[in-house]
Amino acid sequence: MSSPDPQVRAARNLSTRSSVDQRPRAAALRTGESSAVRGPVVAVTGAASGVGALLTERLAASGEVKQVVAIDERRGECAAAQWHILDVRDPAIADKLRGADVVVHLALDLDLETDAAARTAYNVRGTQTVLTAAAAAGVHRVVLCTSAMVYGALPDNELPLSEDAELRATAEATGVGDLLEIERLARRAPRAHPGLNVTVVRPAVLVGGTDTALTRYFESPRLLVVAGSRPAWQFCHVEDLCSALEYAVLEKVDGELAVGCDGWLEQEEVEELSGIRRMELPSAVALGAAARLHRIGLTPSPAGDLAYTMYPWVVSGSRLHDAGWRPRWTNEEVLAELLEEVSGRHTVVGRRLGRKDATAAGAAGATVALLGAAAVVRRARKARRRI
Repeated sequence: MSSPDPQVRAARNLSTRSSVDQRPRAAALRTGESSAVRGPVVAVTGAASGVGALLTERLAASGEVKQVVAIDERRGECAAAQWHILDVRDPAIADKLRGADVVVHLALDLDLETDAAARTAYNVRGTQTVLTAAAAAGVHRVVLCTSAMVYGALPDNELPLSEDAELRATAEATGVGDLLEIERLARRAPRAHPGLNVTVVRPAVLVGGTDTALTRYFESPRLLVVAGSRPAWQFCHVEDLCSALEYAVLEKVDGELAVGCDGWLEQEEVEELSGIRRMELPSAVALGAAARLHRIGLTPSPAGDLAYTMYPWVVSGSRLHDAGWRPRWTNEEVLAELLEEVSGRHTVVGRRLGRKDATAAGAAGATVALLGAAAVVRRARKARRRI
């Protein structure tokens, strides 16, 4: 029997773990008292899939939320939500937000395969529109979700980083430029729209039905380790992200929030737990090859993604902890979940391979083949310049 889809599995886990939270709302529905439920009206963008779908289900089942307004370009599966089908960049979204107390904006495109310019246009314009529309509709709180990647992965980062740490990331990694611009919009919004509170949630490596350069790292036959680097792995399960977002929705905490499992794993621990051996390369070789492979279109990930596997960007999550929030998942548990999700997938330096390709190439052989392809292209370009 085949294993269920990762998002389906995550939804089942979320339903099981939050069953206690669902009882007050379920009881109210059985007794016809749903109209008496007190709490905010919450609008969720990107509500039909991914984290948005899981959060919509969670909030709709909560006894502390009066109503959920779900917004996406297609209808999702949560029957308890009030659905509006539109693009978040459409100014008409302001009408759909009227009456909402809180907006959680999760309509972001961070797909590795999306054209970078189109991705930025969607992410930045969508966030601008939602913030402006929320202010116009009288919404008092907007919750945005970026990533702890905005802190940057640097050799001199503290372990762990506080929420107030400087955002030192650059736009060299997939989608990070968009996230930094969203962070800037979040900081400007309260000045442009007095009375609007903006909370930003920054998860660590997100796991649970996700596909990113960092989750694909664990699909490789060997774990690429850059010589002299100091990786530190911290994960965040989508269930824990949803519970942190719910804390922000219910105004139990606000400001800039980092969320993840407690502590971190060293590279050696990751290798021991995963059973995947390392392949160590000099920094110049690894970064140079990654840049060339991306430039010629062999891999979807730019060289900047490698930094997040080289240096620490672990966060403390102190503000959520001070508010009483705790993660339900450990780093070890999330890594095990991730390895189960990616089982059977084959990726080398960010590029997905079919099973036949991976078997034929072998572990190190596939990597060498891609590196060799980049070298061949480089030599061919040099030869053309001489002609």
